[in-house]
Amino acid sequence: MAERSFAREVELLRLGAGAEFRGEGILAITKALLENGVGYVAGYQGAPISHLMDVLADAADILSELGVHFENSANEAAAAATLATSMMYPIRGAVTFKSTAGTNVAADALSNLASSGVVGGALIILGEDYGEGSSIMQERSHAFAMKSQIWLLDPRPNLPSIVSMVEHGFALSEASSTPVMLEVRIRACHVHGSFTAKDNRPSPFSLTQARNAPVRDTGRIVLPPASYAQERDKIARRWPAAVAYIQAHGLNEFFDGELSEVGIILQGGMYNSVMRALMRMGLADIWGASRVPLYVLNVTYPMVDPEVVRFCTGKRAVMVVEEGQPDFIEQALSRILREADVPARLFGKRVLPMAGEYTVAVLEDGVRGFFTAAGLAEELTPPANAAAMLDEPDVRALASVVPARPPGFCIGCPERPIFSATKLVEKELGQFHIAADIGCHLFSILPPFNVGATTMGFGLGPASASALNGGEGKRVLSFLGDGGFWHNGLSSSIANAVYNKSDNVTIIVDNHYAAATGGQNVPSSRALVGRRSTGHTIAKAIRGVGARWVRQIDRTYDVARMRDTLREALTTATRGPKIIVASSECMLNRQRREKPLMQAAVKAGKRVVRPRFGIDQDVCTGDHACMRLSGCPSLSLKYTGEKLRDDPVAVVDNSCVGCGHCGEVSHAAALCPSFYRADIVENPGWSDRVLARVRGAVIGFLQRRRAARHWMPA
Repeated sequence: MAERSFAREVELLRLGAGAEFRGEGILAITKALLENGVGYVAGYQGAPISHLMDVLADAADILSELGVHFENSANEAAAAATLATSMMYPIRGAVTFKSTAGTNVAADALSNLASSGVVGGALIILGEDYGEGSSIMQERSHAFAMKSQIWLLDPRPNLPSIVSMVEHGFALSEASSTPVMLEVRIRACHVHGSFTAKDNRPSPFSLTQARNAPVRDTGRIVLPPASYAQERDKIARRWPAAVAYIQAHGLNEFFDGELSEVGIILQGGMYNSVMRALMRMGLADIWGASRVPLYVLNVTYPMVDPEVVRFCTGKRAVMVVEEGQPDFIEQALSRILREADVPARLFGKRVLPMAGEYTVAVLEDGVRGFFTAAGLAEELTPPANAAAMLDEPDVRALASVVPARPPGFCIGCPERPIFSATKLVEKELGQFHIAADIGCHLFSILPPFNVGATTMGFGLGPASASALNGGEGKRVLSFLGDGGFWHNGLSSSIANAVYNKSDNVTIIVDNHYAAATGGQNVPSSRALVGRRSTGHTIAKAIRGVGARWVRQIDRTYDVARMRDTLREALTTATRGPKIIVASSECMLNRQRREKPLMQAAVKAGKRVVRPRFGIDQDVCTGDHACMRLSGCPSLSLKYTGEKLRDDPVAVVDNSCVGCGHCGEVSHAAALCPSFYRADIVENPGWSDRVLARVRGAVIGFLQRRRAARHWMPA
């Protein structure tokens, strides 16, 4: 159950030649794949490319009509391996996943593919997850492209350019017998716009034809001596063929400008930001006409030397906009200019930061530095006095009232009680090494839980603790999510622990979905999915690889049971890996499913009961231990206004979803009994109304009696 449905939008994929397609970048990429006769698509979800997988899943009927095979792969390596079909048959194939993390996982398959070469077009659509909105280590796809000699496209972030690069990506792949990477940055994935559609077309050579007429070519197997010939072929034939295609079809773009003494060479994906910066400095207008000549690299690898020389000849200075490090493009440009004896001065990381996201403000500072160094500072409009704006009283006041917002668990998240139980066990047994993993549960490293020492990759939590296995002292605790478990954790972490007779403890956080990537289904999902096989329990898979000490908890909100089970795992005399599968449905997906049903029931006049939790402020002591063991965003603070109570009391705000975690924590930790549950009844029946009147009368009587006992004459 993905976080967003594209069921209505995918109907746009049926548009024919000449129709105007209006929509999001992700949807446009899917349409472009269908227009260019793709035969199969595979991938693994991950920001910022998750929605592409969701679109493809929702478009299953359209794909089926065109004979396109689509599958949600177990991981990025499985997705990349499907491109072996294009290695042997004239069928266009596409795969998609997050980069850099996904590219690392797929490295073995991609390296073999690049070495062997392809017959049909092979397109790798990468979600380039770089910058402040990223969730991974800050690396770039460029290094991998150079290492394996896979051509890298970086289109301008508008729909016509993106769609065009999908078309040329397939053609470039076929012209040079080389797989092609198409990187789309966060903004490109979600940019909205329009383009003129073409008819969808099925693959000229079908998958059925491939199955019925198998091809065998030992020259495409990566084994000596073929692998040596493949390396020579990359340089002698494939590279020149790629450069020739790029030049012949004008994939890189030139934009003229009146300030011909200077120029800017930029990655295609940076075009919109660069234009915005130029506009703010009076160097471009709102329609995109630049006064500065631009050379836009929609293909960032390989570089086309003659184009670089042509652009830079006659210029005093040239600036290169290359987001991220190392400065691969700048180094290549320096070599090209020096070998061609072009005297233009090259400015890149001298005026721009070596690392970090190139926002408009950063680019504006860089362009100002470039123009100043080039002796053209008079062409710039005066900079806005940003420093003065920051000193305004109203702006400065924001710093005192707007708190920092580190990432954290959602309200009602079933993973929160797991870490509440962990903190309670730590209070009894002392701290121990905790190996974290990629996924929502990684938020446990932040307040209020502050647990987790390492994280090494998706599905590698228990594996990262392997060196601490055995010997004297405390056991090590590792975490692993259900998404990471099915991605590669079953073999890399669990089977590895069984094989090496690990004595450590692993908690597998099972929330029924790949929640961190948008709520997609996994093999252990409880929902029935027509085109997929689900319901395969994690506990059975674990036992299948030889684990013996396995505990299944089907309600993680039971903090006391979680605590007791974890304590047992850490203290038992039983040797071997100890694995706890802690299962409860992701609250976001649960709310997405249940809220519409409840709203429909209320509208239909049916009786609906919703639980809510609250805190009796007369009982609350104000020590806030509940917050330190919970951290739920719905738990907040409130000043009572009573003169004898200086500290605020805890309060549950209206965002509460009624999961009950706060009360469970209070019970398990023997905290104050201030939490209460109230059931909100929509469309109450006659029995509800009578019961409410009786309760109100009893409560009113007790309140009046209490008030009478405490009454004192003035």
